[in-house]
Amino acid sequence: MHSKNLLNWYRREARELPWRETADPYHIWISEIMLQQTQVKTVLPRYLVWFEKFPNIKTLADAPLDSVLKAWEGLGYYRRARFIHQAAQTILSEHSGVFPEQFDRIMALPGIGRSTAGAIASFSFGQSTPVLDGNVKRVLKRWNGNPEATDKQLWVWAEHAIDGSGNPSDWNQAMMELGATTCSARNPDCSNCPVHQHCVSAFQAVDATTTNKSVVRDLHWRVELHTSPERGIWLTQRPNSGIWASLWTPPIIELATPPIGNPCHIHTLTHRRLHLYGVPGASPAGEGEWCNSLENIALPTGIHRLLEIHGVHI
Repeated sequence: MHSKNLLNWYRREARELPWRETADPYHIWISEIMLQQTQVKTVLPRYLVWFEKFPNIKTLADAPLDSVLKAWEGLGYYRRARFIHQAAQTILSEHSGVFPEQFDRIMALPGIGRSTAGAIASFSFGQSTPVLDGNVKRVLKRWNGNPEATDKQLWVWAEHAIDGSGNPSDWNQAMMELGATTCSARNPDCSNCPVHQHCVSAFQAVDATTTNKSVVRDLHWRVELHTSPERGIWLTQRPNSGIWASLWTPPIIELATPPIGNPCHIHTLTHRRLHLYGVPGASPAGEGEWCNSLENIALPTGIHRLLEIHGVHI
C-alpha cells in the first residue's frame, strides 16, 4: 500500500529532531517558521535557545521587538520574527494566550499561511490538513510526472494523499522527510525510495526544481563606522519595511554608482547583493544612539561581518 510503505519508512528512517518530539503547538509553530528557507543545521541551536528565552507565548508577546529580533539573529528573513511577535500578541489578546486549534483561526494569525497552518493543525491536533512546502511539492510533481504542476493542482493531490493516509501527522512528516533526503532536488535516490513503484518519474532523475529564478539586484552601500573607546559604536534603527527592517546598523547611505575600489564585504540576500563599503565616521548626525554592548541589539549578519573586518569589537 502506498501510504503504508511511506509511513513505515518514515518511522524507521526519520531523523531525530526536537520538534518531532512534541505536539505543543507553540513549539511546532516556531519550528515551522524557523525552517522556512533555512537549513535544519542552522535552525537546531537557535530552536533550543529560543524556548529558554521565551518559554511560552505570553513571554514572547510581552517581550520587546528588539529582544525577539536579537533571538532571531543568524536565521535571516527577519520579517518572520516580526510576524511571530505580532502573532503571539494576537494569541494573547484574542485567544487568551492559548494557541487556537481551529485551522481557519490558525491561518488567520500573522505570518501563517496555508502550509504552515496545515503543519501545526496536523502535528499538534491530528487534523487532516496537508503541508505543501518545497520538498513536498517536488515529491508530488515527481510522483505524478508533472514538473509544471500548479499550486492549485498540488493542493488537490496533497489533500487526496493525506486523506487516505490514516495518520495525518506522520504523513506530513514523512512527505517532508522524503523530499529533504531521498527525493532531493538534484540527486534523487530512487533505489532507496519506499514508494518508487508508485512514482511516474522514478529512475528518470526528473529535476522538479524551478528554473524561474529572480534577478538579483546589486546595491552599493556606504556604511559609516562611528566608534568611540568610551561610548562604543553609533547605531541607527532601520525602517519598519525594506531590507533589514527594524534591525540596528551603523548609518547607511545608498550610493547611486559604485565607488572606486572593492567593497569591504559583499552580503547576498535572496533578491539583493549588498556591496558594503565601511568608512570611518567623523561625528554622527541624525537619529541614533551609542551602544557599548551588542548583547541585546539585533544586527544583520552582514553588519556583524563588516565590523569584524574593520576590527570593531563591542
